[in-house]
Amino acid sequence: MSADGKRRAVLPAFQLWLTALAAVAAVISLFHTPYPELAPLQNLPTLAVLAGLAAALRRWPMSNGAVFCIVLFLLLHTLGGRYIYSYVPYDDWVRTLGLPAPGDLLGLKRNSYDRFVHFAFGLLLVPPIAEWLARHGGVRSGLALYIAVEFIFAASALYEIFEWGLTIIMAGQADDYNGQQGDIWDAQKDMACAACGAVLAALVLKLRNRATPGKAPPEQQELVDSGLTMSGEP
Repeated sequence: MSADGKRRAVLPAFQLWLTALAAVAAVISLFHTPYPELAPLQNLPTLAVLAGLAAALRRWPMSNGAVFCIVLFLLLHTLGGRYIYSYVPYDDWVRTLGLPAPGDLLGLKRNSYDRFVHFAFGLLLVPPIAEWLARHGGVRSGLALYIAVEFIFAASALYEIFEWGLTIIMAGQADDYNGQQGDIWDAQKDMACAACGAVLAALVLKLRNRATPGKAPPEQQELVDSGLTMSGEP
């Protein structure tokens, strides 16, 4: 193995700490959860995702910023999974700070933490997907952003199909797992939130690059040109 290969076989310390933090959070979320029958279905797969992420980063290095986006999304999901999404008490938490509850301010009729995480799915995962495509897939910057947005669209649709299948299998517990809360348009609204997050992320990346163009080594210039490079290269 080359010296570069040996260096790449070890995760940068910051990325190692991030993945370890997310793994610990996923494990802790399972202790004394208010919903012991369903919470493991939400958060045990997170551990498998983190193991796959750590392995993938050794093969395909990514910037610290990209890894931070992925881990932040997983942390948001972990919190939602602990309360099976429908019962995340964010209104109560905000009230304890002496602030108006988001549900009251926005006139929400349901617990909307799931909508927030679907939005975060698009917002936080477009940057690392586009970076990977440009950095390791040889995809030109503009096309990388487009594919990343389309990936979010497709992944959101496939996940909703998965939840539909789960509804058929789980019968009585499906509504609690899916977090529909009686909304017949829940799947469409979830996909719309993810789509909005994805499009917003793509626009911000393009605008940021236009506002602050910079120099980079030749092998990284394509990423900078697209605004896809994120701070903290490993």
